[in-house]
Amino acid sequence: MSSEELARKLQRRLDAEQHDPKPRSPVSPVEKEASEEPQPVKPATVNGDATSELTEKLNRRLNIQDGTSKPQKMKVFNPYTEFKEFSRKQIKDMEKMFKRFDSGKDGFIDLMELKLMMEKLGAPQTHLGLKNMIKEVDEDYDGKLSYREFLLIFRRAAAGELQEESGLMALARLSEIDVSTEGVLGARDFFEAKVQALSVRSKFEAEIREEQDDRKKMELERQQRRAAFKELQSTFCS
Repeated sequence: MSSEELARKLQRRLDAEQHDPKPRSPVSPVEKEASEEPQPVKPATVNGDATSELTEKLNRRLNIQDGTSKPQKMKVFNPYTEFKEFSRKQIKDMEKMFKRFDSGKDGFIDLMELKLMMEKLGAPQTHLGLKNMIKEVDEDYDGKLSYREFLLIFRRAAAGELQEESGLMALARLSEIDVSTEGVLGARDFFEAKVQALSVRSKFEAEIREEQDDRKKMELERQQRRAAFKELQSTFCS
């Protein structure tokens, strides 16, 4: 290499450093190939409601991590004590219906399971209609119905708090669960409410005794069948 060529190369390097004073680390072939790959395009937000719901969930989680908000404590849920306006039979019917459509067996009814439920009941809903149904009783903002939130549908239907043309009202009407009986909330004054409360309590206790009697009867029949089988077995063995 001649001295003139070497001088030209040094001059070009000096000119490059003057235009870009920051030293650059050598780029490996892998980094060069990765930089040349097209970057993925972020999808545009289509539904503003979905964005706001996600933002609300993220803000709540950040507040919990920062200590400005406390996580909700899990409470033991007892439908018979919390939903006293319904009889044990009504609650059991609601539980059977909930479990029947909880195809994932995870204790929740999600959007697709609710869609199937409404189709089975003969009142199909649009995607937006299903989301609005869940949103109306979704107290924990998880986008699905828990068993307690499912019972809230029937509570609001019985109290007349649902719109006549709403999907939740259609669900309550077509479920074949009678929730039209007036409970303590339907009494007009204190004395009527007191009488109603006593009546509900006595009915609740009567239903418990009836269930206990049924279990005793089934156990007695089982013991009788076992005794008859042993007697028959001893006859053949003798």
